[in-house]
Amino acid sequence: MIDTETLRKKVIDLAIQGKLTEQLPSDGDAETLHAQILDHKSRFIKEGKIKKDKALPDIAADEIPFDIPDNWKWVRLGELCLQITDGTHRTPTYQNEGIPFLSVKNISSGAFDLTDIKYISEEEHSELIKRCKPEKNDVLVCRIGTLGKAITIDIDLEFSIFVSLGLIKTTDKTISDYIVQVINSGYGDTWIKDNKAGGAMHTYKINLNSLALLPVPLAPLSEIERILQLNDEVKTHIENIYNLQAKYSNDLAVLKSKIVDAGIQGKLTEQLPEDGDAEDLYVQILNQKSQLIKEGKIKKEKPLPDITEDEIPFEIPKNWKWVRINEIGSWSAGATPSRGNKDYYENGTTPWIKTGELNDSYIEDAEEYITEMALKECSVRLNPIGSVLIAMYGATIGKVGILNIEATTNQACCACIPIMINNRFLYYFLKSNKERFLEASHGGAQPNISKDIITKSLMPLPPLAEQKRIVTKIDAVLEQLR
Repeated sequence: MIDTETLRKKVIDLAIQGKLTEQLPSDGDAETLHAQILDHKSRFIKEGKIKKDKALPDIAADEIPFDIPDNWKWVRLGELCLQITDGTHRTPTYQNEGIPFLSVKNISSGAFDLTDIKYISEEEHSELIKRCKPEKNDVLVCRIGTLGKAITIDIDLEFSIFVSLGLIKTTDKTISDYIVQVINSGYGDTWIKDNKAGGAMHTYKINLNSLALLPVPLAPLSEIERILQLNDEVKTHIENIYNLQAKYSNDLAVLKSKIVDAGIQGKLTEQLPEDGDAEDLYVQILNQKSQLIKEGKIKKEKPLPDITEDEIPFEIPKNWKWVRINEIGSWSAGATPSRGNKDYYENGTTPWIKTGELNDSYIEDAEEYITEMALKECSVRLNPIGSVLIAMYGATIGKVGILNIEATTNQACCACIPIMINNRFLYYFLKSNKERFLEASHGGAQPNISKDIITKSLMPLPPLAEQKRIVTKIDAVLEQLR
């Protein structure tokens, strides 16, 4: 299948290098456009509409990634903008209706997604827009967690934004649209990767000061308009390709599911004598778990019933072992600290994950954060990096994720800290059981499953070495099907 996203970025890269449009003498010079923008900014500063920025450094030769036409000009992003800011740094008070409050998830698809939004009061919105007021033709950019995706605000909507979104105001919609293309290009991806902050125990982000330094290949205004028109035409063709491929996506999804099932059943890998027996691994897991209970690091659980013959859903290799999933880790559902206590949320630094944030992938960031006080006083557990999460409520039942950050969860998420188990093997096992979890759910319009249903489930346990081979094999086959 054609990777339409990579194709789209390649087209943008060629366009912002001046390789897809003709340079016409009648266009003039990008220097003229640059001067016009600076004059516009100067007038706004004199009128008190914007603040004067600190002078930006000249662009060094080693910052220039590719050649551009002679009548173009390299400029800093900050020179093209009236303002670069971000949304509120504190979690607001949410309510059932009011002014929409957007975060990264609402634009990370490359368009406005208003199907799952939060709301704040008009009073709180009025305070927030004194510093950051999104308006039509401004640019929104993902700056925390999901990085770099940018869109032009093309709808008439009054809203506020969270700190995870950056806001760029320009002098003209055409300039905004062009900045979006540059940020969303392969060049933009590379620059963000090289200039992001964070990592290790901290979420990746793009600092606003860094964003202002992004070198932009500026063309004359007429050629920018031709570039944008060409990109719109190409985008239509790429979308047609995407839609044609989407017709077959269900078949592909079934194929991927079958591959995961085969891997979990030991049908994709060879059983090697040197791997040993899963019974030995099982004993080690129980011993390790017992030690963690003695040390007070995890809680003791109720004993589980023995596995009966009629529970076993399929045959497994002889050196594997059936176990209840509760035995191979420490499982815990989360909680929601009282919304009435602002001390649990304001200026929080501990990520708090909800089911809508599970995306069958690694989890790099959270939409909300709770405080140390909430962590101490409420029944939430801080799950370490590598923990595996599964959603237990509503339309997200069976969605899974692996933490790349330390995080707590709400009560609709169940988290497992694996004990001597490959966490991606557990992740694939949970994915393979999504349909069974859905069938076991109850509750009508908003079905749910309990932690007990999940943790009493049977899981085939291979030796650890084979777990790793299974994960490697599944990863490789799924990669070929992308």
